[in-house]
Amino acid sequence: MRRVNLLRPEFDHDLDRPGYRWQAATVGKQLGADQLGATLYVLDEGAGTFPHHFHHAMEELVLVVSGAPVLRSAEGERTLAPGDVVSFPTGPDGAHSLVGPGAVLLISASASLEAIEYPEIGKLGVSPPGKIFRADDAVPYWDGDEGGA
Repeated sequence: MRRVNLLRPEFDHDLDRPGYRWQAATVGKQLGADQLGATLYVLDEGAGTFPHHFHHAMEELVLVVSGAPVLRSAEGERTLAPGDVVSFPTGPDGAHSLVGPGAVLLISASASLEAIEYPEIGKLGVSPPGKIFRADDAVPYWDGDEGGA
C-alpha cells in the first residue's frame, strides 16, 4: 500500500503560461492507481487549471484542499472553500474550469477512449492518440472516401 500526503505533496510537473500557472502532483500515479486519476493542482491567484472544457467519457470530481478557488460551471461562477467537493458529469452539463488561489484535487475515472471538448476555443482533444484538433476542421463523414474498401 502506498501513501501520499496532500498537505506535503511531491510535485512532479508544473505549467507557467499566461493565465495558467500551477504546480501539480499526479497523486493517482504516485499511489500506483491504474483506473483512477487524481492530480493535486496548486494554483496561484488568478491562474487556471485548464481552459473551460467538458469530457465525453470521463466523470470528474474536484476536492478543495485549501484556498478559495473560483469554479465556473454550467450553473455559473462560485467561490469554493476547503472541503467542498463538486462533481462534473460527462457532456456539456459537466463543463468546468477552476481559477486560483488554492489547492484542488481533481479525481477522474479512467476511460480508455476519451474526447475532451473546449467549446469556447473551438478545440477537441482525443485520447488515444493524445491529439488536439480544431472543431472548424471537421469534415462530412464520407469526405475523402472514393468508395470501395
